[in-house]
Amino acid sequence: MTRRRVKIDGKEAGYADAVPPDPRASSPDGKIDEPWMALIAHIMDNLFRVPGTKLRFGIDPLIGLFPGVGDGAGAVVSLLLIGMSARHGVPRIVLVRMALNVILNTVGGLLPFGGDLFSFVFKSNARNYALFRQHSGPRRASTTGDWIFVGGLCAAVLGVVFCILFTVFMMVRWLFSGWA
Repeated sequence: MTRRRVKIDGKEAGYADAVPPDPRASSPDGKIDEPWMALIAHIMDNLFRVPGTKLRFGIDPLIGLFPGVGDGAGAVVSLLLIGMSARHGVPRIVLVRMALNVILNTVGGLLPFGGDLFSFVFKSNARNYALFRQHSGPRRASTTGDWIFVGGLCAAVLGVVFCILFTVFMMVRWLFSGWA
């Protein structure tokens, strides 16, 4: 490390250590490569292969089989990817897309067994890692396509949440109608 003179708002602010860039930090295509993020996404969504097929799945749908705890644990691990992406300067709108992927996977996972099938197909961590790879590197402005996607995904998430709440309400109402 070398010491360099630092100016803040045009005024002399003293000296600071200049950290050289990590040569492993970017791949030949200029995108940032974060091996831990790739590993987490692989373990969560693509670790195992269904024999005789090209279908892959990770531990996310498996831990989702534990009612109440599994989907929450998967969401916490997924939040690590979002935090790492934010640290690497991914645009905010892309972080929102990543968060919506996690929310959609978590809400979809609330359905018994069908939710785990949804997680098997949706692969939110792999999607988020692909978004990270696509949007890492120099910052760029959010596109209209980003905003349209986020709006559509918000509507879809709200629709799924409404359907789940409505179903739970109707089931509780049906259960208590027999006791009255």
